[in-house]
Amino acid sequence: MHLAQLNVAHLREPLDSLTLADFVAALEPINALSDAAPGFVWRMKGGEDPTDTIRHDYGDDLLVNFSIWESRETLWNFVYRSAHLPVMRRRLEWFHRAAEPYTVMWWVPEGYRPSLAEAMARLSILRAEGAGPEAFTFREFYDSSEAASRPAAAEVRK
Repeated sequence: MHLAQLNVAHLREPLDSLTLADFVAALEPINALSDAAPGFVWRMKGGEDPTDTIRHDYGDDLLVNFSIWESRETLWNFVYRSAHLPVMRRRLEWFHRAAEPYTVMWWVPEGYRPSLAEAMARLSILRAEGAGPEAFTFREFYDSSEAASRPAAAEVRK
């Protein structure tokens, strides 16, 4: 099993604004860092340009990051023990403070690539029901054996 993660953020201003210039400038190096990180498996991209963001129908101000990792440890190391951390610490300069969960994780079978709709559904589960094997966070984490026994994981494997 691999670990899927989605995080979303509501932009304070359009991506081409001066306020978000540092964020946009960080996209290419941070995306390259993630793609080369130990344990990185896959990242949904918005296009071929390294600064392209994911296009979707969830609102123009919603920025989406969606990736798959080999394990909790490899994702943790990228998020909190790499050059990603200083960029993440500036989050509130660029995005509105979230009143509800904005990141979710869940286990997927190796080789499976969930859709953005599935990822957003996992975030909705977390927001509505709290953490569980189908949708969880670093703080309230479930290992892959707990998730694999759930009906949703069994459906994905079919």
